[in-house]
Amino acid sequence: MNLTTLRAALMGVSAYCELKERPVLAQVRRLLDDLAGGRGEQALEDYGRVFHTLRQEGFQGLGDWLWDALRYTESPYALLAERGGSDPALENGARRDVETFVLLAETDCDRYVDAMKSLLPDEYGPVLAGLPRWRAAAPFSFDALTRFYQVHGAGLYARYRAFLWENGRLIPVADPDCPRPEELLGYELQRGQVEQNTRQMLSGRPANNVLLFGDGGTGKSATVKSMLYLPGMEDLRLIEIQKENLVGLPSLIRSLSGRRQKFILFIDDLAFDQDDKTYSSMKTILEGSLERRPDNVVIYATSNRRHLVRQTFSDRAGDEVDASETISEKTALAERFGLRIPYLTMNKQGYLALVDYLADRAGVALDRETLHAQAMAWEIRHAGRTPRVARQFIASLQI
Repeated sequence: MNLTTLRAALMGVSAYCELKERPVLAQVRRLLDDLAGGRGEQALEDYGRVFHTLRQEGFQGLGDWLWDALRYTESPYALLAERGGSDPALENGARRDVETFVLLAETDCDRYVDAMKSLLPDEYGPVLAGLPRWRAAAPFSFDALTRFYQVHGAGLYARYRAFLWENGRLIPVADPDCPRPEELLGYELQRGQVEQNTRQMLSGRPANNVLLFGDGGTGKSATVKSMLYLPGMEDLRLIEIQKENLVGLPSLIRSLSGRRQKFILFIDDLAFDQDDKTYSSMKTILEGSLERRPDNVVIYATSNRRHLVRQTFSDRAGDEVDASETISEKTALAERFGLRIPYLTMNKQGYLALVDYLADRAGVALDRETLHAQAMAWEIRHAGRTPRVARQFIASLQI
């Protein structure tokens, strides 16, 4: 295919229109326009911009860039293939577009350089000869792209597994701070309940929203985050949400419906004071909205409070006609979580067993009697017998 025909084919891209507005492809289009219009100097500048942008974005060639963009852009065909839908017109359009992109990726840079030679004076010869080249290859096909959508989905959810929800938008987390399951210690029963509920969702069965409550440092948040790295959880996505962003949560939940991935919406350290404006929003999100929660979405929250809402003695001895209704209202939120799992401070035996385990892993040479005495003294000064306190104690011995 000559460059004029390639330019025409790019102008006809329809199923992947959004890619034409991305910097790399927009610069390629300008390069082809300049060559078609006989603008040699502008073509030379645009050629340089294409090479610079490719390297700036970390790609060796147009094929590499296109393969990345095609997989991780939520185009109409990508979403159709992800959901297993059927639309012959869209499929044919996407196939034609991808075939055009293959031809573009395989076009050797010498083709552009030769075209510029005929448009520029001889003094440009050394410049053209010294131009850097990008790799000409197409590491993709329409069938390979379709299989990718069917297996991995499309867009951000295909590329990343963890996200933050801030101010109404998703922020991908490329390297999430999630502990591996083998790094968690104690509370096997509680972790097993969370894992079982999560696997129910992944298998397409109904799953509960989960509240993990109890003492700080017991591993509530770590339990939720560790789900990402359990075997068989490859389709799981974790979206962390701050309490102040709860008001915009229904729109996020709505957008997740129908996606092939399964989602944990994770609210850490959830608690409400009196007259908190986000309290009603949370109640509606859990239960009470006319809109049903999608089967591929669950809400996991952690809290140091069993009932999530701070209560005072005045609530119980106030001047309301029916104080019991006030108390019942404040405990109703926690009851909307189908699974409520307590994380309580470890007993002495469990705490010391954990200290022994961590000491062995760290190579601490103290005899057990001395180690236990110091561990108990440390625990008294550091707010309880928890895995966090045990890890901090062992770390203090290594300084």
